[in-house]
Amino acid sequence: MTDNTHIPSEPEDDEISLLDLLQTIVDNLRLLILGPLVVGLAALGISFAMAPIYTASVKFLPPQQQQSAAASMLASLGGLGGLAGAAAGLKNPADQYLAFMKSNSVQDALIERFQLQERYETKFKTDTRTALTDSTRASSGKDGLISVEIDDKDPKFAAELANGYVEELQKLLAKLAVTEAQQRRMFFEKQLFQVKEKLTEAEQALRATGVSSSVLKSNPTSALVAVAGLKAQVTAQEVKVGAMRGYLADTAPDFKQAMTELASLRAQLAKQEKDEPATAAGQGDYVAKFREFKYQETLFELFARQFEMAKVDESREGAVIQVLDAAQPPERKSKPKKALIAIIATLAAGFALLLFVFIRQALRNAGQDPESASKLARLQASWRKALGR
Repeated sequence: MTDNTHIPSEPEDDEISLLDLLQTIVDNLRLLILGPLVVGLAALGISFAMAPIYTASVKFLPPQQQQSAAASMLASLGGLGGLAGAAAGLKNPADQYLAFMKSNSVQDALIERFQLQERYETKFKTDTRTALTDSTRASSGKDGLISVEIDDKDPKFAAELANGYVEELQKLLAKLAVTEAQQRRMFFEKQLFQVKEKLTEAEQALRATGVSSSVLKSNPTSALVAVAGLKAQVTAQEVKVGAMRGYLADTAPDFKQAMTELASLRAQLAKQEKDEPATAAGQGDYVAKFREFKYQETLFELFARQFEMAKVDESREGAVIQVLDAAQPPERKSKPKKALIAIIATLAAGFALLLFVFIRQALRNAGQDPESASKLARLQASWRKALGR
């Protein structure tokens, strides 16, 4: 009996064999070797014609956040201690100083100082900032140091510009309150100025009453002084509680303790005001003015004491920025790296030529197949039509 079962023919192997690839490479070996070498030598020659770039580097230590000597004495202030802690230090101060150097304030100062708009041949200051940013690299390391690198065709100018970054940053920091001591100093300076004006007004109002202190011989003035002092402490404690609300929860132990102290001071003040000696009708105005004067005087003394301690802490910090290695004119150029340029150009040309010979060989093989040749012809016709030829 005849078996009519149809046995399918094996499919044609359309895969490119490794031997065919090797044969293609061997056939074009001269092109694949000489071509990249010529491109690499040309790139090397072009790199010799490029203007050399020099890189100057400066390293400095930014201000370090540290606990001040006044921290242990804040308890004596009572109500104002929390305000010093409200301005806490940053988690990573180096990032802040890097942002300062990229600010328009520092860059504009450098542009005016070194006339960078003419040097970079830019029309607008925005373009000058972009050119300055492109030639600057600033980074911070794990050791806490910040390094600034400047690229320029003139090694001397590169060093001057790198050092100028540090100098302009110091000028900017002199206007800002960055460290804990600077923040406290600015806060107490502002409060001291306000209290001083109120103290002056209270003193003038006291003198305007026309009553001398001898009028109160029958009434102990020490009681009035005590009431004014307690009143100042209550005000200071209220300021502390208000500041603590910004960085502590209501359930925090320190906040609860501050609230307890505030309640205790208020209770003492209520008792002192109740026990305050009575005054005659003519003396009431003088007593009120005298009490206000002592209240402002106590606040002024508290602020003045803390302001002086903040100034001492600020002076103990020394220089805001400590330069470790000042920028020096570099002796060797950093760019262009001729060998690296030649190697990259050679490898890129070799890869491009290898891809070219493979595509060319694939097109040749396709031209020998009638079906593939027809497809290529239609593709060429469509391409000419798209180009309008």
